[in-house]
Amino acid sequence: MIEHAILLSAGQGSRLLPLTAERPKCLIDFSGRTLIEWQVEMLARGGVRRIDVVTGFMTDMVEELLARHSDPRVEVHCHFNPFYKVADNLGSCWIVRDRMHEDFLILNGDTLVSEDIVHKVQQGSDWPIAVTVDIKDHYDSDDMKVARDGDRLMRIGKTLTAEETNAESIGFLAFRGQGPDLFREAVREAMRTREGVEHWYLKVIDKIADSGKVGTVSIEGMDWAEVDFLNDIEIATRLTDSWV
Repeated sequence: MIEHAILLSAGQGSRLLPLTAERPKCLIDFSGRTLIEWQVEMLARGGVRRIDVVTGFMTDMVEELLARHSDPRVEVHCHFNPFYKVADNLGSCWIVRDRMHEDFLILNGDTLVSEDIVHKVQQGSDWPIAVTVDIKDHYDSDDMKVARDGDRLMRIGKTLTAEETNAESIGFLAFRGQGPDLFREAVREAMRTREGVEHWYLKVIDKIADSGKVGTVSIEGMDWAEVDFLNDIEIATRLTDSWV
């Protein structure tokens, strides 16, 4: 059971404007709770006891909400990413790299996952790094596409071709055993390059995949939603309505 999770919630969500003009994406309301409150709830139901949230856009609003959060099951701590305007989410991982010394989960700040998915990921695997994936018939240009051989992750990225792709990442990863050290060191190395601030953290996962130490966990048929565009709001609301 992994008791520590990192939430990457620094972004504004500019593709959701005007909803995010005066609040970050993670504070959009879904069925009476904000996106981030649903994330904390589902992680807590799945056995997580400590959550580090990386904030950025309108951090005061997020910090205020989470400061009011009172749940004996889980402790929540915020970490401000001052690079959020100029860096992608690899910068957010760098901000909390000192929290990556034991097994942990990473959840993207725009991904809603069901309790069942958290339990599925918590069941574990033999992979030091496990990327949670879904399967569908067609993958579009905005999907974080995955090429895998059996359960092994071979490549991950938005630019994979249709012929290479046989899954998509939902933005939920588990790091066990040597996985935290592998990832923390790869983040450190990437952020020491000129291009580091421009990268998603999954570009680092793609690089580590060459070592054969990155696998996948399929949640095909289980409930989740990504909140990235305005037309995602209705889909995500239907999902959270079923959780109320």
